[in-house]
Amino acid sequence: MRTRATITLVATLLATLAACDSSSDDNADTPSSSPTTAAETPTTTPTPADAVDLERVAETYTDLYFGGDGQGAYAFLSKRCRAKADPAVYAATVDKAAKGYGPDHPATDVHATVSGDMGRVSYKVKGLPKFDQEGQPWTLEGGDWKYDAC
Repeated sequence: MRTRATITLVATLLATLAACDSSSDDNADTPSSSPTTAAETPTTTPTPADAVDLERVAETYTDLYFGGDGQGAYAFLSKRCRAKADPAVYAATVDKAAKGYGPDHPATDVHATVSGDMGRVSYKVKGLPKFDQEGQPWTLEGGDWKYDAC
């Protein structure tokens, strides 16, 4: 019985694939009713603006973090990271960093790479080399870059 069900399933899948293949052959000679534009064609190659935007966001996040703005920095966390970080504990960590190191530690030499909804940022933290980042993960959520290194 099990063999019969497997054979039936395989036959159905093959028939479906054959139908898909034959219908695409039928349309091969039919000209498109509207030309395809670059805007309609999805691309996996990131545009420089994506990387530039991510660089700007990473700089802002670093400024908020060392500036002691826990609530502002928390807003830059991905959903995954927010699920792991209690807002009050995170704010206390940011406050401690600001008090311990001061606010004058902007990100410098910021470079980002983007691939789809994922990005990586490398940067130096002025005066605090132990906080320099190499390939820090970020993710695009709802059109906004979010810190995803948790």
